[in-house]
Parts: sequence; C-alpha cells; structure tokens
Amino acid sequence: MALSKDDPRSIGGYKLVDRLGSGGMGVVYLGRSRSGREVAVKVVHAQYAEDQVFRTRFRREITAVRRVSGAFTAPVIDADPEAARPWMATQYVPGPDLADRIRTHGPLGDTELRRLALGLVEALRDIHRAGVVHRDLKPANVLMAQDGPRVIDFGISRAVENQTLTGTGDLFGTPPFMSPEQFQDPRSVGPASDVFSLGALLVYAATGCGPFDADSPYVTAHRVMNEDPGLEGVEPPLREIVAHCLAKEPAGRPELGELAQLLEALPEPALNDVPTTTFKGGRPSTSRAVNAEVARDGRWRRLRPALAATAGVLVLGITAYVTLEQWGEGAPNGTGGRQSADPSPSASPSLRWKPVSSGWQPWQTTLHEPAANGVPKAVNSVQTGGGSNCVTDDDSVYCGGEGVFPVRIDATTGETVWRAASVLSVEATTLGTLVIGVRDGVVLVLETISEDGVDQANVAGLDAENGKRLWTHAAQSGGITGFLSGDLILIVDEGAQSVTARAPRTGVERWTGQLPADHTCHPLKSDGDPYVLCEPTAEGSTTSVLLVFDLDDGTSHRVTNLPDGAPTGTHDGQLVFVDRRSDGTGTALEDMIYTHASLFDPEAGSAKTKAVQFSDEHRGTVTLLNRTLYFVASKGEVTAMSLETGKQLWATQTTVERLGEPLLDEGGRTLYLTSGSGRVLALDARTGKELWQTQPRASAVDDGGDPMLLLNDGALIISTLDATVFTLDPSRPHMKAVPAVSPS
Repeated sequence: MALSKDDPRSIGGYKLVDRLGSGGMGVVYLGRSRSGREVAVKVVHAQYAEDQVFRTRFRREITAVRRVSGAFTAPVIDADPEAARPWMATQYVPGPDLADRIRTHGPLGDTELRRLALGLVEALRDIHRAGVVHRDLKPANVLMAQDGPRVIDFGISRAVENQTLTGTGDLFGTPPFMSPEQFQDPRSVGPASDVFSLGALLVYAATGCGPFDADSPYVTAHRVMNEDPGLEGVEPPLREIVAHCLAKEPAGRPELGELAQLLEALPEPALNDVPTTTFKGGRPSTSRAVNAEVARDGRWRRLRPALAATAGVLVLGITAYVTLEQWGEGAPNGTGGRQSADPSPSASPSLRWKPVSSGWQPWQTTLHEPAANGVPKAVNSVQTGGGSNCVTDDDSVYCGGEGVFPVRIDATTGETVWRAASVLSVEATTLGTLVIGVRDGVVLVLETISEDGVDQANVAGLDAENGKRLWTHAAQSGGITGFLSGDLILIVDEGAQSVTARAPRTGVERWTGQLPADHTCHPLKSDGDPYVLCEPTAEGSTTSVLLVFDLDDGTSHRVTNLPDGAPTGTHDGQLVFVDRRSDGTGTALEDMIYTHASLFDPEAGSAKTKAVQFSDEHRGTVTLLNRTLYFVASKGEVTAMSLETGKQLWATQTTVERLGEPLLDEGGRTLYLTSGSGRVLALDARTGKELWQTQPRASAVDDGGDPMLLLNDGALIISTLDATVFTLDPSRPHMKAVPAVSPS
C-alpha cells in the first residue's frame, strides 16, 4: 500500500517506502535502513502516545521481544519508546501469515503441518526461556516464511514475574485461541496457556476450522471452558497430541520438551505430499471439515441453557477483545510482509462487522430528491435514471449518474446537502456525470453531454463543502478520461493527444505528457506511478502500448510486448492480465470464459512475465481483490480463485442474477455483492458461504450500467441502476429502511 501524503517519510533514520497496514492503535510501515536493510516499523498513533498506560505497554512489548531470540521469532532491530510517537523496528519477514495461507490454499498437508508444529514448539521454547508468555498465539501472529514459521506480535505478552498491568476484569487474547485460564483469571496465565493456544492453532491449520469456533465470543468462551474440542477433522496420531494440548487444566498439558518429542515421532510424510483440499460450494471438500461442522451444530443445540454462567465470567472483560486487532485489519502485526487483511478467519463471525457510526440510520433516497443548497431540483435531461455512481469521503457520499447533476448526501442521515450546477447546456441533451474522487476538499467530476451526435466533456473541481465550482477544464469525451493518481488529477485532454496533471484544489497545470497518435488511451489502477494503456485504432495496427508516467515531471517510458488479455488490477507491483479462450469462443451469451492470467512487471518487461494457468475455465466478469480473482457469472454463480496458484478456492451458486462488481470488506472477511434491483448479498470470503441476503430496493430495474457498493464507517452504501441510494448495517441487514432526512 503506497504511502499517503500524511505518512512520515522517515522514522528514526529509516526511510519509509510502503505502508504494510494500519488500525486503531497505529501504523506498520516497510522501512529501509541506510545500508538497504528492510525492516517493519510499527508507529503508535499520536493520540495513544499521550496515554501513559499505553506507552508503558508498548515499552513492555519492546522489552519482551528483545528478551526473545531464536530461529522462529523476529528480533527487534531498533526502537524508541520515548519518542513523541513511539516506534519499533523489527526484522522484515516476507511471506503471508498462517490465516492468509489457509484462506488462500486451504488446510495444510501433512508435510507443512509437521514443519509448522515443530517450528512453533521451538519458538515457544525460546519465548518461555526468556521468561515471557505470549498470550496471543493465533494464525495472524504466525508468519509463513520460506525457512519456517515466525511467531510475531508481543503486544499483549508479559514477563512471568510481571503482573502489574493486568487488572481484574482485563481480558487479553483472541477467544478461539485463548486458554480457559485466560477467561477465568488472566493474572494466573503461565506458559501452559501458550501450549493450549498452540493446540487450537494446529487444529485450525489442519482443518481450516478452530476447535471451539462459534457465532459469538460468549459461545466460544463457553466451549473453551466447558466442552470437548472439535477434533473430527484431525487425523491420528496428531489428534491425540492436540487433545493433550487442549486439556482444560494447565497441569494436564504437555511440557514443550515432551511435545517436541511427540511431534518428532510423527511419521514423516512422503516427499510428494501436498495439500489436496479444495473449496466448492462454500465448504471445504474434505470430509473432516464437514464432520466438524456437523458436530458443532449438535453442540450448539445442547449449549444454549448453559450460556448464562459463562457470560458472567466474560461480561467484565470481553469487550477488550475488540481492541486486539487494532494494529490494523491488514496490518502485519509489526513484522511480516504483505499479509492477509483478515486477522484470523477463525475469529468470531459476530466480530466481522465493524460498528456503524453514532447516529446512523438505515436511510434510503434517490438522486432526484430536493437539495438543501445549490440547485434545488434534479436536472431536466433527456436521459434520467439510467445508472448512478458514488464515492465516499469522511461522513459524506458524493454521487453522479446518467441524467443527474452531482450531489452530496449526508452518510448518516441521507439528506441531500447540495446539488451542483453544470456549465454545459443540458436542455434536449443526454447528460452524464461521473464522480472521479475527492482530494484536498475538492470533488472531482467528469461531465459529459451528447447532442445531435456531438459529444462534449469537462473535468471540474467542486468545493466538497458547498458544491461550488472551483475550476473546469475540457477533456476527451468517451470513457474515463479523468483519474486520480497520488495528489494529482490527470486528465486526458480534448483530442486525446496528451494527458495533463493538475492540482485538485486549483486546477493549476503541473505537467503535460504526450499520448501516441491513432490510439485510444485509458488509465489503469496502480499503487505507484500512473499507467495508461493505449490500444491501436488505425487499421492494420495491432500493437498496444503501456505508458508509465513519472508523477513528478510527467516524463514517461513506453512498454510493449504486453501479455494477451484484459488488465484486471495489480499484485505486488505487477499488472495482472486475464485472458480468454484462444479458440475464439471466449463468450457464452454475455459471460466471458477465462482460462489463464499473466503477471507482468512493467519495469522488467515480458522476460519476467509469470503465467498462471487456471485449473478450470471460469465464466463471468472478473475482479481482483486481495490476491484473489472473483468471477461473477450472469446467472449468479460466484467463484473465488487464487491468483498465485490458479486453483479454485470455492464456488457458490447464489439465487440472484446479474450481480455487479464484488466488494471485499476492510478485514478481508466478507464479500459483498448487489444486483441492479438493489438486492444485497454477503458471502464469507474464505468459504463462499452465504451469510445473508436482502430484498430488492430499487423501484425499477435498468439493464444499463452496473450497481455499486461502498463501505463507509461500517455501513454499506448501495447505488442502484434507477438512481436509488440506500444504506444498511451489515450486522443487521434486514432493518427497515427509513426515508432520508429532508432539507430544512
């Protein structure tokens, strides 16, 4: 993730080159020392730097990590807990965390599982020898490096002799991987607690499910303290070993030395042992996961009468669980590489939903409602209500569409705050407005009109506060000819022979770059310098050109010999092209049929292109989200495929046709989709299982364009094809809609 304009460029002498993740407590950056060594730099948010208790905990984390050394932990390189914003630099470990590894490829095979178990035992031995108890061993805190696992994040660990910062009622840990004593008496937690967590983690690694998974932290806690673990998917003899680790009483669990001997005695798998689990229909295809689910359903029916007693234990401190992922949904917990956005797929599903903002209500409105400021009524255009598009910024939603002027909607109440006027004549014309984005308090809008076959386009900057026009510049009509890159708005100029970079606030030109003649050019999303793909229009010309512009001065270099297919996004700095069948039968009705992908590095050219052959053909529109390709077919089937391996992760047949582009939540747990009618679905991003589905909201269904999904402060915002805009709480999707607040 590229650095934002508000991110520091260096900390403690380390140049910051990338943002690895962020959350409520701080930000984790990829840093580089003067010698070129890469480190992960954890920086505390300014508001917590003034909290002396928090600063003490951070100082203790640094001390804990410094006390631990070993092959399977990540050492502290440098730190300054007394800085204005405390920070810590640790070894940078490239590789996904265990949660991401399971989510992408399914449960581990025997070879990987044995290697993981022995590595974690050695890591815990090093940690305990230093007099430290980790207290939060979970999939998100285990990095899967090439040479073995690494245990990271000592944010809630403590020295055995130090109990002063753990008060009565404080709970620390992640419920699916916490020991019984962590719920009952956190101050009594010792090394045996980490052994219990290790047992739960190994069950998760072997099956994709935790041994105590439930739909709420309270139910999970009850199972941890009172029920036998669900081990149906774990093969013997490992099953007996993890059962020993999961003993309710600490004294009943094996010492780490004994545990190492038990694991070493496991039969060594054949060299060709590989994981065989695939995901179909929303569940792992291995029988062990299915059996585990059946067992859990039975336990749930027997469980309800006993929950009250457990709730009494938890009520004092369970809310502390919410803070444990605060280094970021997507943060690598301060150490590893670009890792999963999902802190732990086995975390309680009830915590997958981020709370909505205070005062939020489930409003519904249209883009034609009266506005409190600016143009009070909707435009009188030939084209009205044929689609809409929106972006969010802070507490507002900014929308455009076919036949409508740009509007600002209050994201909390649904009130139309303002409607902006156009400098283009819209009488007897077809009007379209596209909200490009928001920068520096300015809403950037592409306006187009068509009259008697003549098209005209402008890019305009509108004051986000009141909708007043700040500047306007002519643009090429047709397609997306204005796009944001870094702190600039780039506009394909009228005539399509150049692209001009302008300051969003003033519209002042920064530089102009040339585009090739006889080509149609459009921007591609990228994390760094902007890419512009130019495809030939002249007869006989077949060479596409990729232009890579330097944001500082507008200079560019051309890249040719591009892979076949359509660009779909970027992955680790590489452009991803997805291609259709080579026999010319790449369509089935309206669904494209895709067979392979290519990962292309514009700097290295075709010599470094990596081909990814799909294990099966996939139909539909394709979207790249968090290293996963999602194919959405017109008949409602949604398929997830690993970009790295080409293997299908899961496929789910929904009951909704003509779904739009999917949206992945910030934590990587939930995939949202919507149809042109405003029907919304939520799928578990790891398994494809449908979590809920709503009724349609649009007053009419239009075949043109695509519906749109956005997330804003925990709430979903949906814009439909008939210009209806509404919001819902993902944790309570069936709340009755209320009319938006009318202008006062």
